[in-house]
Amino acid sequence: MPTYVVLTRLTPEAVKTPRELKRLEKAVSEAIRRECPQVKWLANYAILGPHDYLDIFEAPDETVAAKVVVVIRSFGHAETETWTAVPWERFERLIPE
Repeated sequence: MPTYVVLTRLTPEAVKTPRELKRLEKAVSEAIRRECPQVKWLANYAILGPHDYLDIFEAPDETVAAKVVVVIRSFGHAETETWTAVPWERFERLIPE
């Protein structure tokens, strides 16, 4: 399955307390599991910099990956940036000898 990377930036209005942040994360995760059961999560990170989170997942195609992002954004608390990622082993085979 193709691999996707999503960078998420919460809006300043998203949450006011750490407890609210935990509730939001749980609600988003449950919605993604329910709406996109074929997605396989590989990693989730809280990061420093212009984005707050980095998520890496596999999806059968770009339509399902887009649905994941729609679910994230449907909560109205985040801006996202999505990339396709090619594992190095697969990418290396594309390079001529």
